[in-house]
Amino acid sequence: MHYEGPIYRPPSEADSLLIQATVGCPHNKCTFCMVYKKGPAYRVRPVREIYRDIDEAAETVGARVRTLFFPAGNTIAMPTTDLAAICRYSREKLPRLRRITVYGSSPYIARKGLADLITLRKAGLSRIHVGLESGDDETLKRVKKGTTADEQIAAGQIVRAAGLELSEYVVLGLGGADRTGPHALKTAAALSAIAPDFVRLRTLVPKINTLLLHQIEKGRFHLLSPHEVLRETRLLIENIRCNTILASDHYTNYINLSGNLPADRNRLLEAVDMALALGPENFRSEFIGTQ
Repeated sequence: MHYEGPIYRPPSEADSLLIQATVGCPHNKCTFCMVYKKGPAYRVRPVREIYRDIDEAAETVGARVRTLFFPAGNTIAMPTTDLAAICRYSREKLPRLRRITVYGSSPYIARKGLADLITLRKAGLSRIHVGLESGDDETLKRVKKGTTADEQIAAGQIVRAAGLELSEYVVLGLGGADRTGPHALKTAAALSAIAPDFVRLRTLVPKINTLLLHQIEKGRFHLLSPHEVLRETRLLIENIRCNTILASDHYTNYINLSGNLPADRNRLLEAVDMALALGPENFRSEFIGTQ
């Protein structure tokens, strides 16, 4: 197997086979992300190289593989013909394979459009993990996400219309102290319009070698306290108006929330309220991430 540069996968893909399809990230400008800032530059691996890795996996662990994740940071940007080809080849070579997933950002999903997403679904792609981060245009602009709420909504709706599963990721606290309300409310509105299969919560942790950390150190961005993050979480959950599965499967979060919306809304809000009643000493300390 061949890997180049940082290899990340969602926690929900912990048991998945990882076969690298792309290297780096084609956007690589988000102020909060350190993953590819020092390279390598974005590129698509040749299909024949990927085939060889799939062949190796088939020979060594093929009988055990149920799920497959194709890193790196934005594999949906790969040409549709290439991505479809490696999906089909994986289905042929891994007899027990049930799910194929990738990371994908909204601009690249929107550029592909519905027809290409249907092609990928028919080729065997199952799920796309999308970093929504926020539905607030001002927050998206500040963190240099390179998209808008409208484009994120359109992209999410394309994924759903194509029959693919969709995980949307939200970063709690990303708007800072001055945008916490708009960040929560507009993110809830975007999610409600998309109706993803999963909403996955992450809490902002500043990372080394990022513009966001520099802004924090210069007093230009103010992190939320644990209680402020919880209040933002409450506002988000209160205002999501679609059927979805909420998960907070990440080490950055102050509490673990998991349930179905809207059915479990009251239970989830009660859990947030219980956490809000605790003193600050009951939550993890602030830290600077290194990975």
